[in-house]
Amino acid sequence: MKRRPNIIIIYADDLGFGDIGCYGASRIPTPNLDLMAAEGLRFHDAYATAATCTPSRFSLLTGSYPWRNPHAHILAGDAPLIIESGTVTLPSMLKQAGYATGVVGKWHLGLGQGDLDWNGEIPSVPLDVGFDSSFIMAATNDRVPCVYVDGRGVVGLDPEDPIEVTYDSSKPFPGLPTGRDNPELLRMMYSHGHDMTIVNGVSRIGYMRGGRSALWDDEEMADVFVGKATEYMAEHQHQPFFLYYALHQPHVPRIPSARFAGVTGLGPRGDVIAELDWCVGQLLDAVKELGLDETTMVIFSSDNGPVLDDGYVDQAVELCGDHRPAGPLRGGKYSMFDGGTRVPTILRWPGTVAPGETTALVSHADFLASFAGLVGVPLQEDAAPDSCDVMDALLGESASGRSEHVVEGTQARTVLRQGHWTYIPPHDGPAVVVDTGTETGNSPEPQLYDLSLDIGQITNQAVAEHERSAAMATRLAEIRRGSSTRR
Repeated sequence: MKRRPNIIIIYADDLGFGDIGCYGASRIPTPNLDLMAAEGLRFHDAYATAATCTPSRFSLLTGSYPWRNPHAHILAGDAPLIIESGTVTLPSMLKQAGYATGVVGKWHLGLGQGDLDWNGEIPSVPLDVGFDSSFIMAATNDRVPCVYVDGRGVVGLDPEDPIEVTYDSSKPFPGLPTGRDNPELLRMMYSHGHDMTIVNGVSRIGYMRGGRSALWDDEEMADVFVGKATEYMAEHQHQPFFLYYALHQPHVPRIPSARFAGVTGLGPRGDVIAELDWCVGQLLDAVKELGLDETTMVIFSSDNGPVLDDGYVDQAVELCGDHRPAGPLRGGKYSMFDGGTRVPTILRWPGTVAPGETTALVSHADFLASFAGLVGVPLQEDAAPDSCDVMDALLGESASGRSEHVVEGTQARTVLRQGHWTYIPPHDGPAVVVDTGTETGNSPEPQLYDLSLDIGQITNQAVAEHERSAAMATRLAEIRRGSSTRR
């Protein structure tokens, strides 16, 4: 039984390497994550595959680098599903081993097949890529439609008030207020973008009309999702289950429930991280109460690195003070530097995984091949093309994980890490994203950093280590040309 555990992945949204106590944060209370780390294995070199959400989530579920799919970029809220029918996914593989499979929370991998009608049965949903159960938001909490989707239908929709959605900026719905035209209606002002349809006093990305009875309440979202997650566990406690619990925090707009508003002194961003920690505690408490502690592997991580001003005036920058969201790392969300993709990661499995820390290099793309080996499902040759079986490293039984991996910033601009060296090719473009204040990693010159001595990526050694830099450039190009790196 211990070798076929229940598997839960808790995936935060825009949480940085330095945002929680067990990774060095002192100004945001995260007692539940700190306890999880004390009882589990804490990773120092675990990576999402991308510095933005859709690409990293695509890799998590498919074991494929995101740049292999031209549609794996930040999606609009009405984008079609980007995982092709028949693709081997993490949930579909686990179903072969007899697992129940469920997803709760943020999806952002598309729904439907284009020109989606939200008012009937929705085709191409998580149920079509391996999940038995699905309760999600379609995209992000800053994008319309601001509704929950349960299985194939919108929750609470009144057929007399149908939903209409468009992301065509030239075609707003006449007569409906927007953040751009009606700022007096906002309780949280936008700073850039996010000036379209107003829902709950917050203007979003995209235009939406109708569906008033189905609109979510931002303050209740944490409770709704954690409630659905714990319900799923209770319903499936007597069989092996996989739960992908995709948190919405600390993505914008950051609107905590009333009991967490103001608890950190860091404004809404700090408060929703405290709320996130509570959600983790609720889920871990449920695992224990159901008697599943020693038969359940729980992994906590984040889809990419942190960002402060990501579109709303919520004082995240002004109140940050000495808190360092990315910890010692350079960059953050949208960046090719390590702050964009190196993320907090904790694995807890009492009785099997000894508490401790590890510097093994692992990627979220590795979960598919690793779990396939764990539960005894052979992968076909073309499945999970970039997923490596690093189960021994995930269990703390080996100090070695991958020898190399590729991550991306934005626009599929890729970076190669080999051992403790990271190579960033020359790229055109701004050095800083002006709106967010994030360093991109763009430079006309190649960059090479020795992370064992320079975790903050300050000293570029591309000239001093010219041969290594050239060899890594050649290897990255080889990977990009190939169809698979799985071994």
